[in-house]
Amino acid sequence: MKIRPLHDWVVIRPGKSQDRTAGGIVIPDVAKEKPQEGEVLAVGEGRFEKDEKGKSKEKESKFIKTILKPGDRVMYEKYSARKVEVNGEELVMVREEEVLGRFE
Repeated sequence: MKIRPLHDWVVIRPGKSQDRTAGGIVIPDVAKEKPQEGEVLAVGEGRFEKDEKGKSKEKESKFIKTILKPGDRVMYEKYSARKVEVNGEELVMVREEEVLGRFE
């Protein structure tokens, strides 16, 4: 089963958490922090943004295309991710605006 996100949602496979500190101390599972970075697996098409213009408050909507691509390594906000499980693998979904940056 594959997952295709809608609008500006991004599906990310989180990176692995560290097992040891820089000094060599082993970190137990309950104390490990969830990684805030990962690999983009799928991206939605984009979203519509509504603008109000002038005194007449005309509503004009324009389509904003997503800029992320599958394969990008990204960093995302810690509390904005929504967990989903696909084929027994735990993935996260975030909106594109919640992605903080791309690694090069």
